Amino acid sequence: MIDEPAQQMKRVPPEAALRGFGRDLIPRVLAGLVRRGEDFDAAEDALQEALLEALRVWPEHPPRDPRAWLTTVATRRLVDARRREAARQRREETEYAEPRPAATEEGDDTLFLLFCCCHPDLAPASQVALTLRAVGGLTTQEIADAFYVPEATMAQRISRAKRTLRGRRLCRLAARSASGLAGTGRAGIVQLPGDLAVVLRVLYLVYTAGHSGPPTRFDLAGEAIRLARQLTLATEEPEARGLLALMLLNHARMPARLDPEGRIVTLDRQDRRLWDTREIAEGVRVLQSALAMQTEERRPGRYQVEAAIAALHDDAASAEETDWSQILAWYDDLIALTEDPVRQDPAAVLGRAVAVGHVLGAAAGLRETDRLREVIGERHRWHAVRGHLHELDGALPAAASAYAEAARRATNVAERDHLVRQAARARTADLTVSVRSPRTGPSSSRSCGT
Repeated sequence: MIDEPAQQMKRVPPEAALRGFGRDLIPRVLAGLVRRGEDFDAAEDALQEALLEALRVWPEHPPRDPRAWLTTVATRRLVDARRREAARQRREETEYAEPRPAATEEGDDTLFLLFCCCHPDLAPASQVALTLRAVGGLTTQEIADAFYVPEATMAQRISRAKRTLRGRRLCRLAARSASGLAGTGRAGIVQLPGDLAVVLRVLYLVYTAGHSGPPTRFDLAGEAIRLARQLTLATEEPEARGLLALMLLNHARMPARLDPEGRIVTLDRQDRRLWDTREIAEGVRVLQSALAMQTEERRPGRYQVEAAIAALHDDAASAEETDWSQILAWYDDLIALTEDPVRQDPAAVLGRAVAVGHVLGAAAGLRETDRLREVIGERHRWHAVRGHLHELDGALPAAASAYAEAARRATNVAERDHLVRQAARARTADLTVSVRSPRTGPSSSRSCGT
């Protein structure tokens, strides 16, 4: 007879039940199986069975090497599956001889798995979803919540992605080149089953899922930084260093991003004493090494430029000391990277509008946002930026209205609650100014960033 606690453990997704071992254990075992030539989908199914077996065995007999234990059990499940398939198809069993269990390889296979998830045959949305599932260790429900789609829809998307990779034997495509990732190899990276630019984009999205998500996902941001460090050892591409620098410079502010009640604290209101100065220093060093590689023909890319903007924010001892002129100059470089920035990179144009508002005046910043009305006028962030610029201009009723509209359109609960508070604060400030009339000047500036 199985006791009730055991039944409850079986109802919990195995990766969630074993989360105490860290998010990195399961992706590394999966990557090791894929590297050896196992089919991606079959390897994940076998690993799930191994995790269920671990739930049964480990409480009384914990293994000395969890990774090796899971690898061996998953390998046996794969062998069993192949034998069943061989019997069904009436093939000789010797064709599918059981591989000799080998010791797990030293080094980090997770980066190899990341490239597999970013295979060029996958659609961008599938690349991100599969990466969050296989590398980030998120459940299907958690990924669905991040994309604001039903769990069934996300499950289908992940299944389609794994079917696309089925039978490709990814290790044969990249085994030689992947061996350089754990050491100092430089040349093999281009042979991996995924484009470097795509990997950088997906890796940043994984970081963002951790940075902007609830506290339970903060470790995703740390995992993305760890993988980015590994990537800089595998390629001389300056943009890889730029991405690492951008992550570090943003991650340094994480301790001050939320107040004790879990509410968002905007950049201008954060307690900068909580920022991680060592992480900032490392980010600046990495950024400088990337910028040192630029030439007339090879100008800094997106991640390097965004990292430079983040560094200027981190360098300011207070919000009032922010060097907005330099930030605006970097934003000019950022929007110059695309032929039609309004349509191809509206986020950069919106960020530039904030810088314009601080350098040239709120009215100029608002005119910049008008260019984006047809493109992202339905998005909550557009209204939030306009609220900030109205507040910068001292137009508190307009600011309150814009913040309220942004809150109405926000899909993230934490952002919505924050915008509701911003709207209430602007209304309260307007009432205070009205009582003290005549108005003496514009209100203090409030940064939109976190």
